Amino acid sequence: MTARILMLAATAAMLLPGNALADTLTIRLNADIRGTDGLNRDANTDVVLHHVFETLVAFRNDLSIGPLLAESWDVANDGTQYRFSLREGAVFHSGAPVTAEDVVWNWERRMDADSGWFCQPFFDGRQGLEVTDVRAEDPRTVVFDLAAPNALFLAQLANVQCNGWIASPENVDQDGVWREGVAIGSGSFALAEWDRGQSITLTRFADYQPLSEPRSGLSGDRSVLVEHLRFLIVPDTSTAETALYAGQIDIMPNLAPERMGDAEARGMSVDSAPGLAFTPMLIQTRDPMMQDARLRRALAHAIDFEALVELRSFGLARFNPSGVADASAYFDESFREWPAHDLNATRALLDEIGYNGEAIRIQTNSRYSGMYENSVLVQAMLQQAGINAELETLDWATQLDNYLAGRFQMQSFGYSPRLDPAQLYGILLGNKDDRPTIQWENDEAYALYLQTMQTTDFDERQSLFRQIHALMAQDVPLLGIYYEPETGAARPHVQGYEVWPGGLTRGWGVSVGG
Repeated sequence: MTARILMLAATAAMLLPGNALADTLTIRLNADIRGTDGLNRDANTDVVLHHVFETLVAFRNDLSIGPLLAESWDVANDGTQYRFSLREGAVFHSGAPVTAEDVVWNWERRMDADSGWFCQPFFDGRQGLEVTDVRAEDPRTVVFDLAAPNALFLAQLANVQCNGWIASPENVDQDGVWREGVAIGSGSFALAEWDRGQSITLTRFADYQPLSEPRSGLSGDRSVLVEHLRFLIVPDTSTAETALYAGQIDIMPNLAPERMGDAEARGMSVDSAPGLAFTPMLIQTRDPMMQDARLRRALAHAIDFEALVELRSFGLARFNPSGVADASAYFDESFREWPAHDLNATRALLDEIGYNGEAIRIQTNSRYSGMYENSVLVQAMLQQAGINAELETLDWATQLDNYLAGRFQMQSFGYSPRLDPAQLYGILLGNKDDRPTIQWENDEAYALYLQTMQTTDFDERQSLFRQIHALMAQDVPLLGIYYEPETGAARPHVQGYEVWPGGLTRGWGVSVGG
């Protein structure tokens, strides 16, 4: 019997009801991870790798910044110098201690012009924040110098999608190339096996020295209460629900709101929280048709966003077209202002621009059911208003490639949680020549965005966010719909699992009974 057959047989045995290992926590993923270097990423990749690696600081449940690999820090030189003290006893999975020199090595590797790290503009001055120097002061102290004080510096270090965690230099070969399938971090879990397309298995790192601060968000105590953490890849949602009820998986994140009642009736523990994952319909504003703001406003008037959100979220969310989530402290009702649902206004604008039934293609995919269902509802509403909207259903990898290259007229899309509004505006605003993923080119809005990082005054930042949103409501560069509520279901023997606004499923601090 080949090794591959033996592995499949073992996997099948673990999936049989009654054979689940008491020391294994199994979490569903709807797709495989994209890599282990943190550069080729998506939301699933982030979930897995943030168990293996640690950022210096991390977001708490309340979206404040807390310690992680850095147990403390101080700020000097009028806010332009940050000195981080690394957690005592922190070691990599290889056994080597984590040092300040490792932090410098990671920083220089990511900021290299050829690295492909998409977060470089967040730190090199192109978006206001400029890190001028990173140096090791002693083995446990690393110093960051900034060109000017910046309110977003710690939040960008903690930025989940940036994956600015500290990896062991042993992850790369002698040519500096990341070794395929290798992930040596300092997290409380270590990578044990990546069976591509099937599962990712992590094991408890016995030498992990946690912080004394309680677990909160991605910060604080990350102590592990199981021997193994297994991410089982189950693309089909119905199959995943069946696996949950049969005991083949323990936790199903992102349970559809309409399925929560059924899960609870079957004895599952369900949890929900206001979310930060932004759900929009993207518009390619450089497309010959879509570049006309009057057409984009016609689209906005054609969609009954309130009805769409009520139908899709079962009342767990409300329409919010802005870059400021309902869960954010900066949110108020002014961020819901948007061109009202008005079919007469749509038709008047279409007549004004001479629209003659030209097709508008909406790219979507079936892997993420929410994206697909949003696109179906939007298509129906646009057609009702006399707009020839067509769906183009792609596999997710192709749609993502099109997003990265800006190849679309419209896309049903979703952004992973950004825990400060400026982080979301930072990926929406800019110049498409620099980054094709930019959705909104507006110099005035971009200047306001830069100002949000130059002040820590709450009222001033909120005022700036309001001004940005007012400009967005005029330009309509995309159609924001709502922020996905965070939901999840767990089997009754699972203890310690909870969802939080940041969205990433956490396996530390969670235990399983017999």
